[in-house]
Amino acid sequence: MPVVREFTLPDLGEGLTGAEVVRWMVEVGDVIAVDQPVVEVETAKAVVEVPCPYGGVVTARYGEPGEEVAVGAPLVTVAVAPGEGEQPLVAATLAGEVERPLVGYGVAEPDRGGRRRRVGVPAGSAVAAALAAPAAPVAPAAPVVPAAPVVVPVISPLVRRAAREQGIDLLSVTGSGPDGLILRADVERAVAARAVPAAPAAPAPAAAVEGVVPLRGLRRAVAEKLTRSHREIPAATCWVDADATELMALRRQLNATPGPKVSVLALLARICTVALARFPELNSSVTEDGSGILRHSAVHLGFAAQGERGLVVPVVRDAQLLSTEQLGAELGRLTEAARVGSLTPAELTGGTFTLNNYGVFGVDGSTPILNHPEAAMLGVGRIVGKPWVHQGELAVREVTQLSFTFDHRVCDGGTAGGFLRFVADCVEQPGMLLRQL
Repeated sequence: MPVVREFTLPDLGEGLTGAEVVRWMVEVGDVIAVDQPVVEVETAKAVVEVPCPYGGVVTARYGEPGEEVAVGAPLVTVAVAPGEGEQPLVAATLAGEVERPLVGYGVAEPDRGGRRRRVGVPAGSAVAAALAAPAAPVAPAAPVVPAAPVVVPVISPLVRRAAREQGIDLLSVTGSGPDGLILRADVERAVAARAVPAAPAAPAPAAAVEGVVPLRGLRRAVAEKLTRSHREIPAATCWVDADATELMALRRQLNATPGPKVSVLALLARICTVALARFPELNSSVTEDGSGILRHSAVHLGFAAQGERGLVVPVVRDAQLLSTEQLGAELGRLTEAARVGSLTPAELTGGTFTLNNYGVFGVDGSTPILNHPEAAMLGVGRIVGKPWVHQGELAVREVTQLSFTFDHRVCDGGTAGGFLRFVADCVEQPGMLLRQL
């Protein structure tokens, strides 16, 4: 007699509590192998394929594309023949695993033409033989017991927090998920319904609306993070123009020798690690309750990169331990991973300081929002030829604008100004770095 194994969404790491279904890779009735990917999900950090540790016949799947599934909630159920179709040890330790007899020998699903079809199981397989076995007798119904107290069907802590912040009573919300599970979209609909006035005084002017683009996956995570940063962090920005002529000359000199090419970003990353060693209070973050400052001994350097899903911030771990050439290699690897969308959640989290090269967009300056919970961000504009007074004479020099955004709770303007001035001096006189290495 086959048993049905329930595979739940595993913990994808880095404190993630759920994921959004992007697309299903299997249908109900399909025969799958152990460790075969069954669904593609999008977390706040990346798009990943989730493999199932069971092999057998897919009997159910949970969640439609665009719906959020909480960690620990069911993804699929698989009919497994006794002694087959399980990944040793892994299957036995999955949270939420269930066993129950499977009555019947297949699952009917409509095909694309609207007709019902039954997906066959390979003849002679143990799964097919087990599915064809007579069903076990059905036990008599258990006595009716009194109903348990009402439990709000919410799994995701993010949904509970959103409801709490918006003042929504979850008992009044109807869940649209499996078995009435309340999703984030249900809370958002409740908030929107509450915000609609009962009887507007006058009709609003007509406007042409082409449609509403929902905030989902990475875009929603970015929106939530930036909103929180803007709400919680008292940020300030200072900036200065710097003559980058000597820095660009140094880069050309380095790249004229055999070996990997050195990018401008790698040189700027090297300058950042040296500057943070001089001003360690800027490599920090404020505690969740705002009662203290966390000083970080390692520099996990985040940098803005354009990916297929938009702007992301990969992180170079322990950047202070890497040479300029090693920094360049890691920046290049992560940039390519961002371009093709293969960054992992671990590569997109844990940063302590961000380098934002918005000069690649052809602009000179910006006042960015900090990457919460980080306390500081260095921005670099485009490097272009401009009139500049050099050694008492007007000349055309390669000039860039540097901006520094910082959490005013962590430091005052003197520290921020000292950091930015040191960075500018290193850009103008890169030989200064030799004193720090």
